[in-house]
Amino acid sequence: MLNKKVEALINEQIQKELYSSYLYLEMSNYYEAKGLKGFGHYFLVQAQEERDHAMYFREYLLHRNARVISLKIDAPFGEYKDFREPLVLQIKHEQEVTKSIENILEVAIKEKDYGTQEFLQWFIKEQVEEESSAENLLDDYDFMKDDKAALVALDGHLRGRSYHKSTPDLD
Repeated sequence: MLNKKVEALINEQIQKELYSSYLYLEMSNYYEAKGLKGFGHYFLVQAQEERDHAMYFREYLLHRNARVISLKIDAPFGEYKDFREPLVLQIKHEQEVTKSIENILEVAIKEKDYGTQEFLQWFIKEQVEEESSAENLLDDYDFMKDDKAALVALDGHLRGRSYHKSTPDLD
């Protein structure tokens, strides 16, 4: 049986991952409306990843015969002052998600929930990649933002991003 504290935190994490998906969809919509289709595509892929992360947490709860609870998902903030702002918000958001997952791990350690500790290792590694990718994109944007041709090239590069679904192992 899954520890009730861990179960509650994972249900909250499902909500956070779905909010992340919703947030990145909103960012995708923003960039698409502004004509940066590659940036829009980048965030659409991010939205897909975050939705899948929510489903992995859901599957884990079901695998452990725990209850999955659908919590309210707030609407994301969708007005941005410039093209850079969503990139900065992405980094901050990913850092918050990392802290949330690390908190679940801390509780799982305290409660001696070894199965959850093992399961969360995939997400810990994923968050390292998520934060790094977000930081790299902001760095690239900052380097190119004053050069329209370079920005168009970056946008074109982002259009080529594909989603490679990987999953944590439950068995």
